[in-house]
Amino acid sequence: MSTPAAPLLTLVGRDTASAPPATDDPVEPDRAAAWAELMRLPALFTVPGDTLAGVAAAGARPGPRVLLPIGSSLCLYAAGMVLNDWADRAEDAVDRPHRPLPSGRIRPAAALTAACGLTGAGLLLAARAGRPALAVAAPLAATVWAYDLALKHTPAGPAAMAAARGLDLLMGAAASGSARRAAPSAALLGCHTLAVSAVSRRETTGGSVAAPLAALAATGALTRLVTHRRVRLPAGRRAAAAPGLPGPTPGGAARTTPAGAVTAALAAAYAATAARPYFHAALNPSPPLTQRAVGGGIRATVPLQAALAARSGATATSLLIAALAPAGRLFARRRAMRKVSIT
Repeated sequence: MSTPAAPLLTLVGRDTASAPPATDDPVEPDRAAAWAELMRLPALFTVPGDTLAGVAAAGARPGPRVLLPIGSSLCLYAAGMVLNDWADRAEDAVDRPHRPLPSGRIRPAAALTAACGLTGAGLLLAARAGRPALAVAAPLAATVWAYDLALKHTPAGPAAMAAARGLDLLMGAAASGSARRAAPSAALLGCHTLAVSAVSRRETTGGSVAAPLAALAATGALTRLVTHRRVRLPAGRRAAAAPGLPGPTPGGAARTTPAGAVTAALAAAYAATAARPYFHAALNPSPPLTQRAVGGGIRATVPLQAALAARSGATATSLLIAALAPAGRLFARRRAMRKVSIT
């Protein structure tokens, strides 16, 4: 979630030279585009994978009721995005005057009302998913608000972002079985988010070589952990899932299985998506390359979620998560979304 999981990044402004929308009332499309920009709609495709990876880590299979924690995650993520801009509206008036609030396309009062409403909807959906899910959603919502209103510009900011992503995964696990079993997956996802958030702190000014280098190292370490560590599964699924998990055979020789191959392939996709822009930002820490590095880190969240699900023995769930990446790209290419950045 900014997570919810995406930190502050500069968004592309509206292209005033483009043709006006074909409608009798251009005000409504403009308002809809402003809300889409405020909520970073393309980034919402990185959210359902948290829940699905949590379900897989808990040893369950996604059913119709998984839509409740997914809906909760989406609401809380969108609330965080809106609240983020509301809290930074004075800063954006100087540095990002094209953003929806400083440009006047959305009123601050409307944004704050939307953030409150989305937070309430997220908690309500979590409550419908069960008390365990609500027990995780409540601190998740508190973390989102604390980050946006108090922690964002402090050393604790990246840690708060990491905690939010980890809690989002745990909410899916809590709604399906046991959040405790999903703790390792939540920790790995949180480490990735911590690295992305650390890079994002210099995305408007650039100049940081250490942050993208650290993120590059973290990506390598996480890739190795995902592909070389086992996850303890519930007894009912252990016998069926264990053959698909990467790791040594009882005799010590490496074993390749279809599920293990899927895990390795998804982990490689994660590394490839994140590592290259991190490397470029380390070579030249300019604001544009730093922003691309953060965008790459955000997009890498989906293959990481998929790899975590495959690692838990849920190959079908992992492929479902992986499909969110091309779906998100197709959505972002729609004409109405072309001016809305994933960041």
